[in-house]
Amino acid sequence: MSLDIQVRKCAKLEEFHGCVELQRQIWGEADLEVEPVTMFVVAAHTGGQVLGAFENGRMIAYTLAIAGLQDHVPYLHSHMTGVLSDYRDRGVGRMLKLFQREEALSRGIRLIQWTFDPLELRNAHFNLNRLGAISRQYLPNLYGTTTSPLHRGLATDRLLVEWRLDSSRAVVAIQSLAKEPVESPAMIELPPELEHWQQENAPEVKKVQSRVREEFTRWFAKGYAAVALRTAPGNRAYCLTPWSDF
Repeated sequence: MSLDIQVRKCAKLEEFHGCVELQRQIWGEADLEVEPVTMFVVAAHTGGQVLGAFENGRMIAYTLAIAGLQDHVPYLHSHMTGVLSDYRDRGVGRMLKLFQREEALSRGIRLIQWTFDPLELRNAHFNLNRLGAISRQYLPNLYGTTTSPLHRGLATDRLLVEWRLDSSRAVVAIQSLAKEPVESPAMIELPPELEHWQQENAPEVKKVQSRVREEFTRWFAKGYAAVALRTAPGNRAYCLTPWSDF
């Protein structure tokens, strides 16, 4: 990770335009699906967050979060986090998330939610294992079929992440004290060929998505939560356990 990378809140119009430009580069969506600069302006002025990661003054990543209300309690919905391809696997996403956490806690906000594709296992590992978030809700085809090549023409199924910022789970995970999960009361297995199938845009991916959707829906209906991802090569699986509210 470069020591020149800094994360801070964005407040200027040119910075919001920079976020939109990064969004175009990262997702490659059609214009009608790109979040406009006005969305970033509104988020920054209504209790949300627009955060940027900069290297030598150049924006290389951003996070957009909007204010939400759940059971009379304010929270943040982290709608987008994008990192330029040359800067992935350098800890930039973690820097953004930790800054996001500290900024939210400074305002008394204790919950951040977001969604991610359950077939993107690097994101699952980051969200559940590294940040200590959980998921208890599966959202089928949440955004519809998009023009982004990252979505491969699949239904945009998503897991809803709950990140309780000051929970013991989150603190342990952030401090890198969490251990690799081995077993849990319920498991959702992932095929070892998944990444290869995704790279080839193979029809097997859609079959895996359908199976995973059914299994998550069934376990969540029983009151289970996804709490970790087992990452052992050839033996990867979501780990689920019975859950109640924090």
